[in-house]
Amino acid sequence: MSSRVLPRRTVLQGALVTTVTLFNPVSRGWASTPEPGAIGLPPLDGQLLTDAATRTRAAEDFGHIVHRTPWAVLVPGSVQDIVKMVRFARRHGLKVAGARGIGESHSSQGQSQVEAGVVIDMSALSSIHEIDATSAWVDAGLRWKHLLEATLPLGKSPPTLTDYIDLSIGGTLSVGGIGGQTFRWGLQVDNVLEMDVVTGRGELVRCSRFRNRPLFDAVRAGLGQFGIIVRARVRLVDVPPRARMYHAMYQDLRLFLSDQKKLIAEGRFDYVEGFVVSTDSGRAYQLEVVKYFAPGSEPDDARLLAGLSFEPGTLQVTDSSYFDFANRLAPVVEFLQSIGVWEFPHPWLDSFVPEPATASFVEQVLAQTPESEMGQGPILLYPFHLERLTAPFARVPTGRDAFLFSLLRTAIPPTPEHAAALVAKNHAILDQLTCVGGKRYPVGSVQMSAADWREHFQPFWERFKHAKRAFDPDNVLTPGQGIF
Repeated sequence: MSSRVLPRRTVLQGALVTTVTLFNPVSRGWASTPEPGAIGLPPLDGQLLTDAATRTRAAEDFGHIVHRTPWAVLVPGSVQDIVKMVRFARRHGLKVAGARGIGESHSSQGQSQVEAGVVIDMSALSSIHEIDATSAWVDAGLRWKHLLEATLPLGKSPPTLTDYIDLSIGGTLSVGGIGGQTFRWGLQVDNVLEMDVVTGRGELVRCSRFRNRPLFDAVRAGLGQFGIIVRARVRLVDVPPRARMYHAMYQDLRLFLSDQKKLIAEGRFDYVEGFVVSTDSGRAYQLEVVKYFAPGSEPDDARLLAGLSFEPGTLQVTDSSYFDFANRLAPVVEFLQSIGVWEFPHPWLDSFVPEPATASFVEQVLAQTPESEMGQGPILLYPFHLERLTAPFARVPTGRDAFLFSLLRTAIPPTPEHAAALVAKNHAILDQLTCVGGKRYPVGSVQMSAADWREHFQPFWERFKHAKRAFDPDNVLTPGQGIF
């Protein structure tokens, strides 16, 4: 195998890092100078880094709970680098994880980490290749925020955005991607038109609904088990430049859920979400809905809010640009980063609850979740239509509608013991969720057993296993999920 000599040390992102050109399959180690038994790496456009600082960063995620240190981090200079590294890893029995970006909130339990393998830093590939009237062709490492900055001057936006848009496109497409527009447009994986994927076989494949459909269906919300998304064509829709946000409070959970269901059924708003919030008298429920508009065509507030049962005197209405609405969490995140809380453990739990069971399940979970266990983290609660969802491995309950119910915990105090206790409580809640026919949105912190994963993917578990055999037969990809 040929190899190209790279400088032993180079400067990357302001840090001194080490690159390697050789792998020793006996010692399972890397080298930059010849040694007995060492095998040359394929020529790379980017770099394979093995210095301690780079590897330590790759052993972190947003959860700050699990720490698996890789042997190396690939900073790809091209898609072909990823192809070569997956082929190399498959040939020599290495594991590979395509990490979308250290600290992303869609990995809080080591999902994108790999022990003694290779992590691919997908943020190195973040270009926009094309934007047309209906779609954008982009690298998977691109952040949704940066795509939106490019499309909004054209009056366009992806149909569904996560609440926090400083996440990578490949990262959310690997798990689903949910937000307040899901009731109308589906998940983000329902709005990807085609993808370039490097499978676990080391093959670069373009897939869509009309081309290599089995791979397309497997990779969307496939948790990185079948391929590494390297490029995606994302649907774009027309959006007005302004957004009007309405907040209102409820004391009665059932009235709150009923109004939310009414709003997604009638389609009055472009965005529907809600929260469980703490008040002086206990917990209450906050409706958050948004209508997009153009200046001169402001929304009719009375018509939009007619018939809703929120508490009198609690309505708040604010206008902003569409971008400021979509990026509304940026100041909150900046503040949390400035006081160090962003680096605390985040044992999140995200669940999809069947609509008929939502009220009783939420009451049950809230009764066993004191405010002190949330660490001032938000609790999300909002509905979406299941008929909008098309990716088979984005597992959701049966029925017409479901609710996202998320305990976005921050562990305070930020000790390993406290975080572990909250992860254990998450699993107990997951058991209750399974009993009512719910499904986990698998971005949070739950220790999933093999039996848990089989239950999660039912009735598609056999289909999931077949796809693994077809696209990653040697189980090279994404071991951090703990599925296989």
